[in-house]
Amino acid sequence: MKNLALIALVLIAGPALADSHASNITDASWIAIAKGLCMALAVAAVATGQGKAASTALDGIARNPSAAGKIQTPMIIALALMEGLVLFTMVICNFGM
Repeated sequence: MKNLALIALVLIAGPALADSHASNITDASWIAIAKGLCMALAVAAVATGQGKAASTALDGIARNPSAAGKIQTPMIIALALMEGLVLFTMVICNFGM
């Protein structure tokens, strides 16, 4: 429910607060808005995934401390790959059009 309210606020706030004399929204403006939303979505998804991965790894280490070395290395690799997705998104958003 909170997400729906946030989306509505984002979509309605621009036209509601727009000046009637300067309401020329160009294609470049829409592209900039789309790039920002794309980055926000990618960062939110990766942050959720990284939090889940770290939580699960720490839970495994807490249950079996002797397996910390076997758990830590794959976790770090997985976190780096997830972060790479955000970097790819940033490159595509900034240099894509």
